[in-house]
Amino acid sequence: MLGTTRILIGILLVGLWVGGTAQGNEADPEKQAGKKSPYYPYEFRLLHEIPHSQVKSQDKTGTCWAFAAVSFLESEHLRQFGKTLDLSEIFIARHVYPKKAEVYIRRNGHANFWEGSLIHDALWAIGQYGIVPESAYPGRRHEDGRHDHREMAAVLKAMLDAVLERPARKLSDCWPSGFDGLLDAYLGKPPESLEFDGRTMSPVEFRDRIVRLDLSEYVQLTSFTHHPFYVPFQLEIPDNWSGSRPFYNVPLDELEEAVDHAVNNGYSVAWDGDVSERSAAKKRRGFAVIPEDRQVSLKEIEEPVTEKEVHQRQRQQTFDNAQTTEDHVMHLIGIAEDQTGAKFYLVKDSWFTRTDYEGRIYLSRPYFRLKTIAVMMHKDALPKLIRNKLGF
Repeated sequence: MLGTTRILIGILLVGLWVGGTAQGNEADPEKQAGKKSPYYPYEFRLLHEIPHSQVKSQDKTGTCWAFAAVSFLESEHLRQFGKTLDLSEIFIARHVYPKKAEVYIRRNGHANFWEGSLIHDALWAIGQYGIVPESAYPGRRHEDGRHDHREMAAVLKAMLDAVLERPARKLSDCWPSGFDGLLDAYLGKPPESLEFDGRTMSPVEFRDRIVRLDLSEYVQLTSFTHHPFYVPFQLEIPDNWSGSRPFYNVPLDELEEAVDHAVNNGYSVAWDGDVSERSAAKKRRGFAVIPEDRQVSLKEIEEPVTEKEVHQRQRQQTFDNAQTTEDHVMHLIGIAEDQTGAKFYLVKDSWFTRTDYEGRIYLSRPYFRLKTIAVMMHKDALPKLIRNKLGF
């Protein structure tokens, strides 16, 4: 009987030790990053991290651009005014959908209509309609409290295609209000006024009195050789349906220099790029690399890999061949290095929010150089020489 008791006590102690260890690892993924295991091949040390708001999930929507834009502007407000805001991403998306629908109809269906857009569309919507805090317009009407735009997007697209068939041989005057009605049914009617700090104000007043960011001060940079450098142009990607802001073209080395200069001087960056690579962040693993062996998948990497050296030519080739596409927007908030001293960029995600780094993903320097489509930053974040070349 005594022996049995000792065995039971021993089993209990082992169980408590294992359970406590597992709980500690889950609660502190950064500590686990320093251990060699199939899930943690890299050990990251942050060199610079820009203050930012908490990670929020876009759930089952294609609104990464709105989430990245809001996160970026929240950091900008914190940088300029020292205060934390929680802004509504879906308020922005709600006002972009009708404009996108108008463009789709005017181009007789020869335009991109789905959930995707670009950072500059978010700034356009804020400039036109203002902005509200998350509490004033969460945009969630599903029973589980999560975002899910899949049915809504399909219904909106079907409606627009039906309008384009012109059953009465001309466009109906009713379709814009019908389109708005569908958006209100799925997302809720956007508020005309809100309460904040004991004051009643409109979304435009909230933008001007509380957010107080000069949206004209933000610029987009890219790097492609099918347009001349230092000249603004409209980037030929499907989500650039509005063309509301130009992209300034700079050599690849200067694109990297601009981002480094921004982060090293306290500015964050909105990042638009490609996460479709086999070696990009998927599910749990929070890093993305460009191995010399391009067939290597992320789950096969168990230690830092040798990566390709990416130059302007390879970047252009992958873009021309549609191997690099614009499919995700995130918020770049830091620079780190791994255990070999290799540079990585830290981005805050809204899609893979359950990575080992709690919604944060580390992009290697080669990955950044090859898979970045464009970035947005404050003009003051640019190095002086690049600003002069661009005429700012």
